Amino acid sequence: MITATQPLLDELHVEAQATRRMLERVPGDQLAWRPHPKSMSLGQLALHTARLPGDLCQVISLTGFDAQQANFDPPAATTSAELLTALDAAVTQAESYLSGLDDQAMESDWTLTNRGQPVFSQKRAQLVRSLMFNHWYHHRGQLSVYLRLLDVPVPVTYGRTADENPFA
Repeated sequence: MITATQPLLDELHVEAQATRRMLERVPGDQLAWRPHPKSMSLGQLALHTARLPGDLCQVISLTGFDAQQANFDPPAATTSAELLTALDAAVTQAESYLSGLDDQAMESDWTLTNRGQPVFSQKRAQLVRSLMFNHWYHHRGQLSVYLRLLDVPVPVTYGRTADENPFA
């Protein structure tokens, strides 16, 4: 019997491999680089992308979160190797969290507040999809642009890139 979280676990594993391919390309000598003064550095973005599934499971496991507690200045990786270690830990943490969710937990409400004032409420199942997965993909997409701007070959994610074509 397939549980409600099995498709999420399957997706986590597939997407972790795509993220790993991207993180493997991050040049360790460019971690301080940023495309714009308002942008995260490559080291910040790459580490944020690596850690997202685990970090967000910690937040999603609560009944809510106040945005004032969020750190919008994430730490930067200091080495390329740190990125894959962080990804492995994050995926393990997300696997553990998702495996423990039952239907009741998936249907429970979660609320984002800002200084105690409600911003939105969602079912936890919807939050896993939007906050954890979609947020992860968003930052992985940003990372692909950083790699392109640094003239690093962009790996395959869902299909061909200008650098790789699995269908050739």
